[in-house]
Amino acid sequence: MSVSLQKGQKISLDKEAGGSLSRIVMGLGWDAIKKKGLFGFGAKSESVDLDASCLMFDENGKSVDAVWFRQLKSQDGSIVHTGDNRTGAGDGDDEQIIVDLSRVPPQVKSLVFTVNSFTGQNFSQVENAYCRIVNAADQKEVARYDLSVQGAHTAQIMAKLYRHNNEWKMHAIGENGSGRTFDELMPKITPHLN
Repeated sequence: MSVSLQKGQKISLDKEAGGSLSRIVMGLGWDAIKKKGLFGFGAKSESVDLDASCLMFDENGKSVDAVWFRQLKSQDGSIVHTGDNRTGAGDGDDEQIIVDLSRVPPQVKSLVFTVNSFTGQNFSQVENAYCRIVNAADQKEVARYDLSVQGAHTAQIMAKLYRHNNEWKMHAIGENGSGRTFDELMPKITPHLN
């Protein structure tokens, strides 16, 4: 059964999955903005381009690598982004990042997932935004984090996966920020790496 995460909550991914997790999928989903036409007729959808990123850090908080729409695969091959969705159209996850936890290099102590509104809409305009962690072995959702917190921010540090006592844990960070790419969030990410 999936855990609905709250801001600041920490969970053991292995425990929630009912065994050892080796591959996970971080899914990001959202809906295009629906606008009513003149006099309420002819509704139109406005595309929203949210971008999921996965940042890799060592135990000293130094950036090791980043997987995002401009680099779809980590240098070591353990993390793969399935591609950039620029509209939010369709059902289910709009973007996915697949992480082979068993292949993440030992010097990498934490993975930070972020989402940015590349097209600049703030999250108060984006509907049904979420991120979730899925066990790739059986496609069962392990955890879900609702991102549709209303506000004028254009970016969010969603969650951190980190190694602790030989298992992977997840910390739902949920810190709001601004910027079109993860680079602009780095000053806010740094305090969460300890």
